[in-house]
Amino acid sequence: MEQEQTNNISTVYDPQAVEAKWYKFWEDNRLFHAEVDPQKQAFSIVIPPPNVTGQLHMGHALDNTLQDILIRFKRQQGYNTLWMPGSDHAGIATQIKVEEVLAKEGKTRYDLGRETFINRVWEWKGQYGSRITNQLRRLGASCDWERERFTMDEGCSKAVREVFVSLYEQGLIYQGHRITNWCPRCNTALSDIEVEHEEQPGHLYHVRYLVEGTDSEYVTVATTRPETILGDSGVAVHPEDGRYKHLAGKYLILPLIGRRLPLVADEYVDPSFGTGAVKITPAHDPNDFDMGQRHKLAEFVVINPDGTMTADTGKYAGMDRYECRKMLVNDLKDQGYLVKIDEHSHAVGHCQRCNTVVEPLVSKQWFVKMEPLAQPAIKAVASGQIQFVPERFTKIYTNWLENIRDWCISRQIWWGHRIPAWYCECGEVTVSREDITVCPKCGGKVEQDPDVLDTWFSSGLWPFSTMGWPEDTAELKQFYPTSVLVTGYDIIFFWVARMIMMGLKFQKNIPFKHVFIHGLVRDSQGRKMSKSLGNGIDPLEVIDKYGADTLRFMLITGNTPGNDMRFYWERVESSRNFANKIWNASRFVLMNLEGFEQEVTPDSKAFTLADRWILSRYNATVADVTRNLERFELGEAARMVYEFIWDEFCDWYIELAKSRLYNKEDDKSRKVAQYLLHYVLSNTLKLLHPFMPFITEAIWQSLPHQGISIMTAGWPVEDTKLTNHEDEQLMGVIMETIKAVRNMRAEVNVHPGKKSQVILKMASCELKEKIEDNSSYIKTLAAAEPITILAASDVTPENAMTAVVSGVEIYLPLKGLIDVEKETARLNKELSNLDKELSRISGKLGNPGFTAKAPADVIEKEKAKQAEFVEKQIAIKERLVYLAQL
Repeated sequence: MEQEQTNNISTVYDPQAVEAKWYKFWEDNRLFHAEVDPQKQAFSIVIPPPNVTGQLHMGHALDNTLQDILIRFKRQQGYNTLWMPGSDHAGIATQIKVEEVLAKEGKTRYDLGRETFINRVWEWKGQYGSRITNQLRRLGASCDWERERFTMDEGCSKAVREVFVSLYEQGLIYQGHRITNWCPRCNTALSDIEVEHEEQPGHLYHVRYLVEGTDSEYVTVATTRPETILGDSGVAVHPEDGRYKHLAGKYLILPLIGRRLPLVADEYVDPSFGTGAVKITPAHDPNDFDMGQRHKLAEFVVINPDGTMTADTGKYAGMDRYECRKMLVNDLKDQGYLVKIDEHSHAVGHCQRCNTVVEPLVSKQWFVKMEPLAQPAIKAVASGQIQFVPERFTKIYTNWLENIRDWCISRQIWWGHRIPAWYCECGEVTVSREDITVCPKCGGKVEQDPDVLDTWFSSGLWPFSTMGWPEDTAELKQFYPTSVLVTGYDIIFFWVARMIMMGLKFQKNIPFKHVFIHGLVRDSQGRKMSKSLGNGIDPLEVIDKYGADTLRFMLITGNTPGNDMRFYWERVESSRNFANKIWNASRFVLMNLEGFEQEVTPDSKAFTLADRWILSRYNATVADVTRNLERFELGEAARMVYEFIWDEFCDWYIELAKSRLYNKEDDKSRKVAQYLLHYVLSNTLKLLHPFMPFITEAIWQSLPHQGISIMTAGWPVEDTKLTNHEDEQLMGVIMETIKAVRNMRAEVNVHPGKKSQVILKMASCELKEKIEDNSSYIKTLAAAEPITILAASDVTPENAMTAVVSGVEIYLPLKGLIDVEKETARLNKELSNLDKELSRISGKLGNPGFTAKAPADVIEKEKAKQAEFVEKQIAIKERLVYLAQL
């Protein structure tokens, strides 16, 4: 349907009014919604589900801007586009939030009991869970909100249980008594990738263990965690280490405790580190656990899940692990077992959620066998079925999967998908798709496992659980596999790899074809944004002040796949200026469309050089922007749109068209200019729309148009008939000539309203003829009158400023153009001021007191000023010599 031209955009761009109005319009008209349509080619993305605990930060803003650009681009191209939104229950993170609320009430979750506590979490989710999705709307995210999902909604929960039970039935999920990462604060096991290792200064404690049966022979071991000595059950050396050959089969005596420890040979030991002897504490170190299994050593648990020492650690019982460390080291020293303490920097594991130092503990947990799942996931990427953008992340992904350990999936918390396993006193363990109340073996009462699944277990199913699996839905048939996953490099292991494994296992197909990796948004100094540094920028603050389009365009310009970017307020200002430029240019076009008839296409023979040039440049921009979007070079695509709009359309074509628009006598030429302005502007807005959706919709709706929204108006397509390299080249020469004349006039302070004679000497007869035919552009935009065009053989003018561009020598005669006496006086005054400044700087730099005390950057600035002023001084003196000859 054809819409009326409204011509009603305000004089000043107000992003707040524009954005609220048009987002509501899009939602009211269900323009983000995708219905299954087998006749249309699908393009789908699932959102990386933000935590219900979260609120929009710059990482979200970048990630979702990139996704929205791709979705809007494909929607405009006519694809059946689905952008599936949703949020993650975020087990530990959400439980911590609610427990913090309870703490203010003087309660714990145990005071409430499991069922009441879970109800409180659901209440909290109802109150805060939609916060971030509403903020994504502010950003302009065109998600299909009618399909919004939650990792613990009924459908996703059904998928989780189906996967767990299926994997268990295939022997890929098992219960094991193994060492895991344990967070004493969250009071739960963690998977390896939920532990963040930070390099920290510490100590290496050298302790000697007496060789049994001797009075003075010792083996010295070194440890960073002396409190775990209480749990030692052996000491290991390398089998080829000659220093300990004579002790083969011997026992050592554990200091303070007196326990007999076998001395074992194990190739894990590095003989070049320390003394070449290492203590084995199977219950408190993963590598020691493996050695303990190999040598059948006992496991002594000496640290409780809350980080205190266990009851059987004697006088240390109940002490915090770090208090115990201090006392135990003193005891070792007092009894002569401590050899020395070295300074030692080492990586310490911290809980990703609460930053507490993780404790390796042996406990009974549920695990997924990863190797059978990892191999197909490696092959899918190696074969090119799934492609990482940029490709370098393939190696990181593959290396991790090739060295993967079994995944601990059970968590000792209450919020999450409860493990579907039931225990009976008869010893039977039943894993079931449906809840059970009695043991299928003996009919006795059963109790469900109290643990819940790791959050990443359910989010690993996200691409297909959100589309209705395990049911065989029409959505799965059309939209799975999805087209691209957009995510940061920090969750390749947490999420990307697991989705690939689960997709291949349960859909027999990859979950997405491309993994588009972006970097982090850092502050202007290149630091990671964090609460501790206080350097975070709130995206909503930027949106409130400058608008979502400005924030989006700032985030995308200069952005390259996989690389971090820096946030600069100056770049925000620059993007805001771009928005204002588009708005003002569009207002100008709208004000000059009186009598315009959209359905009338002028004969191309009526097009001027400028018309043909802008069409050719527009067509090249369509091709370049489309190609870069297809290659995920979104930042480069944005740069090309920016340069075309600002440099070519606004700064040149609109200026070139003005004289035709204002000439009421030549209606034919005026209508051609109107047509070209409308055609190029309305179509260029379509190219810009994925990047800046609000402003483009507002302007497009005010222009004469067809259709309900720019979103559905179609993506511009390259038309090779519009490409004309000769016209582009000729126009380039004319534009360079105009710029050169403008620069020369500015250099000698010619008043903008004063005309100046310009002489152009051409390199060829062909060029001379073409420039003569189009000299009106130079006359209009360079205030050049009269213009004299000379052949290459003509005599070169004297007493004129000169410039050279491709194929053209430009002369600007100065006689009569400027007041020589007045200009000479002005230049002499400027020269005098420069002399004073140079004298001041020279005095400063020649003063030892200044150069000795001033910071290096201050001295460098003064030197740079000095060099700049000397250059100006030389230029003014040359200008004065020239003026004296006139």
